[in-house]
Amino acid sequence: MRNQTIYGAIVLFGTIGLLTVDTVSAGVVLSGTRVIYREQDREITIKVNNPGKEPALVQAWADRGNDKSSPSSADTPFIILPPISRIDPDKGQSLRIAFVGQDQPKDKESIFWLNVLDIPPMPKAGSEPRNYMQVAFRSRLKLFYRPAGLPGTPEEAAERLSWSIRPQAAGKGYLLHAVNASPYHVTVNRVLLPVTGRELESDSGMVPPGGSYDFVFKDLKSHPAGELKLRYESINDYGAVVVHQGLVGLEGGAARAAPSVTTGLVSP
Repeated sequence: MRNQTIYGAIVLFGTIGLLTVDTVSAGVVLSGTRVIYREQDREITIKVNNPGKEPALVQAWADRGNDKSSPSSADTPFIILPPISRIDPDKGQSLRIAFVGQDQPKDKESIFWLNVLDIPPMPKAGSEPRNYMQVAFRSRLKLFYRPAGLPGTPEEAAERLSWSIRPQAAGKGYLLHAVNASPYHVTVNRVLLPVTGRELESDSGMVPPGGSYDFVFKDLKSHPAGELKLRYESINDYGAVVVHQGLVGLEGGAARAAPSVTTGLVSP
């Protein structure tokens, strides 16, 4: 799901405080679940729509992975225009994203995060209740910078993950170790591992280019015997779920892809 946070200002008898919680809904709607910026692009756009009945004030910026970032602390090689915009009810606004900074690695993707803060209007003068809460929703989307000329494709990268069972530290059980030899990030929605007649499910995770990621299963207390066939779901450039099959053993094995199956749009 799209990563969203609520920032709230609570007004109570003239006292203002801050509230931060997690949510999955917001007033404005973004046209995608991730953003791919290719090196050859001069700029790209993402559409922000306001389906509500009140105008919205939208502020946008990018960060390097700090979920507590703000426009004043943004330090990415991207400029987003307009940085602040008003969107009337049933209207939309295109955000233009341009790469203006220093060179990024040429042999692999780089990842940043696009933030879109939806600030609702203040109550009209004389209409606000004595006690009220005003909340602002922030959506965070992955922003991938993709150099030209990378070998292979993102789809092949997801298919070719390799897997092995490894012990956790301090004897806490076992985990599933995924290795990504490609130059692309692979976002995994979940992994399903059949063990002793039942299927264990992991949380989501992202395997970086040329790197690895450990998927933890709550009830994987012992090393499964023999070769295992697992299923896992990757998220493609369009935010759709693609189902794969793979082999896993103590020493790992190359994953083998199943036919692609689109099951909906998500954004881990």
